[in-house]
Amino acid sequence: MDLAQARKEKNTVAFVSVIAAIFLTSFKIVVGVLTGSLGILSEALHSALDFVAAAITWFAVRVSDKPADEDHHYGHGKIENLSAFIETLLLLLTCVWIIYEAIRRLASGETHIEVNLWSYIVVVSSILIDLSRSRALMRVAKKHNSQALEADALHFSTDILSSFVVLLGLICAQYGIYAADPVAALGVAAIVIHVSYKLGKRSINVLLDKVPAETYLKIRAILDSLTEIEQYHDLKVRAAGAEIFVELNIHVQPELGIKASHDIATMIEGRIQEEIPRCHVHVHIEPEEQ
Repeated sequence: MDLAQARKEKNTVAFVSVIAAIFLTSFKIVVGVLTGSLGILSEALHSALDFVAAAITWFAVRVSDKPADEDHHYGHGKIENLSAFIETLLLLLTCVWIIYEAIRRLASGETHIEVNLWSYIVVVSSILIDLSRSRALMRVAKKHNSQALEADALHFSTDILSSFVVLLGLICAQYGIYAADPVAALGVAAIVIHVSYKLGKRSINVLLDKVPAETYLKIRAILDSLTEIEQYHDLKVRAAGAEIFVELNIHVQPELGIKASHDIATMIEGRIQEEIPRCHVHVHIEPEEQ
């Protein structure tokens, strides 16, 4: 698949997620207001921030595949990582409101809610839509190594878990255990905090150019298997969105000519790029000291 097709596939799956987030947010707000369920309202706020996050992701994947230019020599890939970090902050903002409102209701005893058929319809619909979107986003994210789409997929996965928690709260409330609704909302917050931590840590690591451990080990294994070089050093690997940038120095026999040494460097670049898609490799050649 060429870059244009990859960009189209990423844009399509991100845009459909924006539409899904708009629908779920609207549906949950209406039902949450009608029933007074904090669990559903917390889900509505979660979905509203998911809509913002999905919109940011859609923008990010549209920009991240732009080629390098005179102002961005390494391309625009890190906008995907910045997008994932912003999504983390939005998720944490969700938690602040959910926790505050849940504790307030439990402390005041204002826990009564109206449970009806629509309460169940909105939660079950949310689970089915979130499951579909999460699977589609994760498939494309893995296919194109997109952290922004992966972050969006985790958002929808989180919604599935939190919707199950809210569903449990609604069932309990129907049998008169109304405190289960704000407790369910606290459960949603706990899930969101856990996912936020994972998302935030990964995005910050890439923004700070932390070495991607799995990719680094793959490259080390390739280099260690080579017999054409005497040694290598100063291996540096960093990620920017879906792009991987690799730099290293190799030592070759001093009697080799420029062309032969260049051919070895080209072979190494090709071997690494075969193993790691969208990888940019720069090899510096040095003569081995006798």
